[in-house]
Amino acid sequence: MKINQFISLKKYNSFQINAQGRYFVELNKRDDFKTLLHEHGDKYIFPLGEGSNILLVEDEIEALVALVNTKGIQIVHETERYVHVKIEAGEIWDEVVQWAVDREYGGIENLTLIPGKIGAAPIQNIGAYGVELKDSLIACEFIDKSTGLFEEVDNTYCQFAYRDSIFKNELKNKVIVTAITLQLSKEGHHKYNTSYGAISNHLKEHFSNEINLSTIREAVKQIRMSKLPDPKVVGNSGSFFKNPIVDRQQFELIQKQFPDIVHYPVAENKIKLAAGWMIEKLNGKQLTVGGAGVHPKQALVLINKNNATGTDLLQLSQQIQSTVFEHFGVQLETEVNIIDQKYTCQL
Repeated sequence: MKINQFISLKKYNSFQINAQGRYFVELNKRDDFKTLLHEHGDKYIFPLGEGSNILLVEDEIEALVALVNTKGIQIVHETERYVHVKIEAGEIWDEVVQWAVDREYGGIENLTLIPGKIGAAPIQNIGAYGVELKDSLIACEFIDKSTGLFEEVDNTYCQFAYRDSIFKNELKNKVIVTAITLQLSKEGHHKYNTSYGAISNHLKEHFSNEINLSTIREAVKQIRMSKLPDPKVVGNSGSFFKNPIVDRQQFELIQKQFPDIVHYPVAENKIKLAAGWMIEKLNGKQLTVGGAGVHPKQALVLINKNNATGTDLLQLSQQIQSTVFEHFGVQLETEVNIIDQKYTCQL
């Protein structure tokens, strides 16, 4: 297993931050996970997919950066109604969505154009337009850093919540996700979800209200492309903040001051607030720190406008959090993972 040194991570993170990896290795086969832990398990290992949900704050990452490139999509079980598909961690998420739609397998078409690789999907419990990964995931496989053994767990074990999972809590930095298994519906058994956001109107306007996996995927693609910048053109990591969920009592207090606040009921006594609306209401789109700014079409998205550093983006995010808390009494949580420590890794 070849360990490279002093590798620029600019092309490995969607913010295009020019941080440097002190040590860097590529994992191309399943056996590479075991070899990595056997030879370097005593080091801090930083698994990296597409780098689409991280912010590198330090100029140099001293951990052993392990780029996950393992590939493979396999149907492991099938009935008249559904298929179980096992997908390796290095597969690109949106390519998997296209693979499923091409074969008339349903359940993840709303998750079109979400950046990243499969390995990051259960960690974040990725979601969009009324659908989350937890709705179709039936198993998750990972390798335990302490034992070097593969384990497969079910959906319940993963403790999925809004943009959250056990992998961001109890198992954080303890395991590396190696594969997931999804249950996808077969033709004639799909349950389309078109009620969230602008999908329904977009289907009526552009697809004569024709509803199928392909039109839903295309509608979501067009909506996302109209709102979100291409990270290959403008460095960004999609939504930087989570939409906060508050109890009804707090919501009613906020609504008295801001009657037009955008909100969505999510439970009997819980209301989800639109973080982008709050940021825009406070003129957040005008904020800049160094080379970092806010996307003019979507206030949830922070962008690398002009050779921003990770520190620029971090300070901008903290300024937004402080302003929103001051005016709304709501603490915004980051959806992006902040990588802000210089982990020591002696090889």
